[in-house]
Amino acid sequence: MAAAGVMRADANAAPRTGTGTIRLATLAGIALLWEAFGQTGFVFGEALPPLSAVLPAAARELVGLSFYRHLGVTLGEVAAGLVLGVIPGIAIGLALGARRILGAAADPYIAALATTPKIVFLPIVMLAVGVGPGSKVALGAISAFFPLVIATVAGMRAIPAVYVRVGRAFKLAPPQMVRMVYLPALALPLVTGLRLGLGVCIIGVLLGEIKFAKAGLGFLAEDYYGQYRFAELYAIVAIIFVLAALANWTMSRLVRRAEAHR
Repeated sequence: MAAAGVMRADANAAPRTGTGTIRLATLAGIALLWEAFGQTGFVFGEALPPLSAVLPAAARELVGLSFYRHLGVTLGEVAAGLVLGVIPGIAIGLALGARRILGAAADPYIAALATTPKIVFLPIVMLAVGVGPGSKVALGAISAFFPLVIATVAGMRAIPAVYVRVGRAFKLAPPQMVRMVYLPALALPLVTGLRLGLGVCIIGVLLGEIKFAKAGLGFLAEDYYGQYRFAELYAIVAIIFVLAALANWTMSRLVRRAEAHR
């Protein structure tokens, strides 16, 4: 038994080691190509600064107080948009998933709106809430809403019917069904929906900041672009990428934890 456990541990460790090596090699290759293209101007000319210029620019951003003011604005808008998109998304997903006929009727509309670029809603959002932070929060909420609806409905349809019958046999009220039957069975779909919702929420907020904003990382990137400060522009993009990767890693951990508890 002990030997078998050791063999399984070794088998699991080997793929992780190989994957880590490939990832590091890929990252090193991208860095080398970026530096080479930036130094030679072979790709995009001066619009692609070398990595050796971008990294110091990123360091200057990270030690400046102004950057954290813009970061705080973006994080606040993303957090508010995520909350305002996730809660209605789960609630409507539960309603559509619990009523199969209602869900089937709504499917075409949900699918069509989910695939529509959310930037097209920006003029409507601006008319409704103005051009201030509310429009960025609203655009992020709209972006996060649809992945949660789709994930919740799909998860509801995958719940074994016996679970529902047992809940009804015990005469559970609808709130009790949600708390004791539906939500425990929806752990993995909801975390997956949150992972997708967070990504598109960030995109929606940044798009709004690029279009109409006076603060935020999207505004900062647009401002550097207007000043032709390309090293700083790429530094902001790189920081956004790292922050998004950290958020995605956190969500991946939640997905694995949800799978382990199924």
